[in-house]
Amino acid sequence: MDWLLDPTAWLIALGIFTLRVVDMSLDTLRVLFVVRGKKTLAWVLGFGQSMVFIIAIGQVLTGALKPLSVLGYAAGFATGNVVGMLIEERLAIGHTLLTIISSTRGAAIADALRASGYAVTEIAGRGKDGTVTVLHISVQRKTVNAVETVVLENDPTAFITSEDVRPRWRGFWRA
Repeated sequence: MDWLLDPTAWLIALGIFTLRVVDMSLDTLRVLFVVRGKKTLAWVLGFGQSMVFIIAIGQVLTGALKPLSVLGYAAGFATGNVVGMLIEERLAIGHTLLTIISSTRGAAIADALRASGYAVTEIAGRGKDGTVTVLHISVQRKTVNAVETVVLENDPTAFITSEDVRPRWRGFWRA
């Protein structure tokens, strides 16, 4: 139990924790760029991540297995996942396809979205309780909240789903 009072052990554990947070944050972002087909960014992040990982694991495995080092490693791994997710949310890279279903205000939602500069595709559909309007709109991820606000101002009961998309060819994308 002497290791609990050793300031050097605590500093090493903090260093390992920090390295793992960086490592896992880079890993999360690297996976994002792999999925989105950004090869150069994925390569750069993978290179940096692997260097940080080797340093971190080397610190854990040198000498006797120290409980604080293992704790720092595990806590850094877990924290790095969350930090990576928060960074990814802030970057909001990519595009999202929003599907909006409205039983009464579909045309009004479409008009409001078009007035805001978005391209909208309207489809007539049949729901459980009758006719509905299905709207498809592809937007940059960073504008999803603004689009959602326009939709809900026009129909607070609208049903909205989203999915990540990779644009393939042409079409209208609001800059």
